[in-house]
Amino acid sequence: MSDDLNEFTSEIADQIDSFVLAVTEVAKGEEPEQAVSMLLLEVSQLMLAGGRLGAIADVVPDDRFEPDSGPDPDVDALRSALSRLLEPIDVYYEVFDPYVPKSKPVAARLSDDVADVVADLAHGLAHHRAGRNREALWWWQFSYLSNWGATASAVLRALQSVVSHARLDDPIMESLDPAGQAMADELVDELAEQLDEAVVLGGPHT
Repeated sequence: MSDDLNEFTSEIADQIDSFVLAVTEVAKGEEPEQAVSMLLLEVSQLMLAGGRLGAIADVVPDDRFEPDSGPDPDVDALRSALSRLLEPIDVYYEVFDPYVPKSKPVAARLSDDVADVVADLAHGLAHHRAGRNREALWWWQFSYLSNWGATASAVLRALQSVVSHARLDDPIMESLDPAGQAMADELVDELAEQLDEAVVLGGPHT
């Protein structure tokens, strides 16, 4: 790798490492009143790193097959901690792909999505810490385009909405008209069915 690309990778790694550490601290719940604001700030900064990854040319790894980076990090504890911390606003609704006509909103959880983003990022950090800079950069770019970029964008929109409702003194549930409330109730029921099916199958339903 060129010196410029190595420097770029180090900058991205610093941003990603900072995000993972900050989210881990937020999940401890020591300052619950600051949780949404801190997550909004951290996800916003992470999206800057994602934008930089999306803007550069495609990174080609050195090897045809990805080297073993060891076991993927266990984010279940992080997921559970965030779920408890964000319980009143954990479930939100998102249009999965804005370019699909007449897309219906789908239910998601902030805790699940943030934990999944951390898992993606930590996988690349393992390569970076092992000295495989090109592999780390390739993974972060690929996973940004295929997964965590869209997930983090959805989380950012949800968090921004929460902050907007709070700052404008417009409680989320009270702001829904009867039609919107009916849609929310229907989506909550759909989420419950999905979770019940996941429990029966012993894992997430896709």
